[in-house]
Amino acid sequence: MNEEATPSGSRGTAFERMKAGLLGGGGFVARHSFTGLKHGLKALAYGVTGGFVVLLVIVILYLNSRTDLAVWHEAELEEEFTAGSGIEAFPDYLALEDRLFEELDREVYAKTRVASPEKPGIERYRSGSLSDPRHYEENGNRTFEWKPAGGTAPTAGVLLLHGMSDSPYSLRALGESLHQRGAHVIGLRLPGHGTAPSGLVSFEWEDMDAAVRLAMRHLEAEVGDRPLFLVGYSNGGALSVHYALACLEDDSLPRADGIVLVSPAIGVTPMAALAIWQSRIGNWFGLEKLAWNSILPEYDPYKYVSFAVNAGHQVYRLTTEIADDFDRLSDSGKLDDFPRVLAFQSVVDATVSTPALIDGLFARLPPGSEEHELVLFDINRDEVIESILTDDPTRNVEVIASRPENDFPLTVLTNRGSKEGTLAMRQFRKGRRIGEETATGLAWPAGLYSLSHVSLPFPPDDEFYGEHRPSPGSLRLGMIALRGERGLLQISAADQLRLRWNPFYDHLSSRALEFMGFPEG
Repeated sequence: MNEEATPSGSRGTAFERMKAGLLGGGGFVARHSFTGLKHGLKALAYGVTGGFVVLLVIVILYLNSRTDLAVWHEAELEEEFTAGSGIEAFPDYLALEDRLFEELDREVYAKTRVASPEKPGIERYRSGSLSDPRHYEENGNRTFEWKPAGGTAPTAGVLLLHGMSDSPYSLRALGESLHQRGAHVIGLRLPGHGTAPSGLVSFEWEDMDAAVRLAMRHLEAEVGDRPLFLVGYSNGGALSVHYALACLEDDSLPRADGIVLVSPAIGVTPMAALAIWQSRIGNWFGLEKLAWNSILPEYDPYKYVSFAVNAGHQVYRLTTEIADDFDRLSDSGKLDDFPRVLAFQSVVDATVSTPALIDGLFARLPPGSEEHELVLFDINRDEVIESILTDDPTRNVEVIASRPENDFPLTVLTNRGSKEGTLAMRQFRKGRRIGEETATGLAWPAGLYSLSHVSLPFPPDDEFYGEHRPSPGSLRLGMIALRGERGLLQISAADQLRLRWNPFYDHLSSRALEFMGFPEG
């Protein structure tokens, strides 16, 4: 039958069958392409996952290949204070601390070699070494309580709170000045500190907070209606701020009349939230070294050199709690009763963030208050030093100082010019880009280009961290600067070069004393 004789319906049906056949083939191609894409994506996912696992294994093997842990990394000291210790009086806290240091002697010092008189060395946990804190008249790792001399009535009560991995020694110089002016001073050893680095592996920030509350209640009972102050360095600054916030919601807590903060840890990087997983992976696989960010020789008598992952995690938890507290209280009107704040911070700080201090604290306080002040120590703007900087923080200072939302006095100590090392004090008010300049009489010592996080609370004449050169048979960490080939010394070049004392300490001290109402001299 020819085409003309074929009914139109038959022709349509044949056409539809042909079209369906063609589309059917195309559908097969499409399905085949989709299946190939799906297999490709699956293979890519497997590859990425496999690569991540391989990378993770490499990192774990590297972390576990570090130097072996020592007895001071592994000792479990059972006499340490915790929030659940059941201790409700400060004298009992001190009695527990006595037992803790006796335990430290048994579980750590008794298990290490004794240093010889000919070669005392600088190993902190070797009895008789230059870094053995028991070698000195008073162990700066212990809590100290100084009452006014002669039984006179105290002028104020002041609680000093040291930083993470530090000890009460870090604020001792300021404590001495306060005590000389009649204050009842407590330099509190926070839980996990002043003993062995192992103390940082399992403590929690709530333990430190409980110790702060004990000490503040004790101070209030001792000084009566006299003013109370908190002085917090680094993590101790975060504890001070958290305590002040807690007082706004708990009338049973003694309230501070003012807070002095030195390099306070108010904000940390969000990456800190992930750091704890290193320790958790170590727990899963029984790899104890993964609980440590750094495993280093212990040569500093009053600060751990090794650093546990958990320590950073607890700072993260504490700063997160502070942010949550501010969020909760922001619309309640209770922040109007937050105590006066005076804070000191270096513009450059490898440990804490200056912008976080402003955004996490000063920007959260009620506006319009002249009672809060931030003092920034700028870098040395000598023209030669500026020419070799990797990054100039000038932009950060200008941005911080000129923010229109700043509603607090901001003071910057900075060079008067690029050709001189003398410092001026520039005070910025309400977002002004140009500050009111006042001469200070201060000048940068030769060879210093900035302060550091660890330097602010120590005067130049500090016995261990000051600027004087070590004499034979003594330990002076502030001015160690040995030269030779790299890789031979227990103390790294970076640690040797990091500034440990504050050339402008007298300015910091006098401002802090004035803030707390103590006279000069």
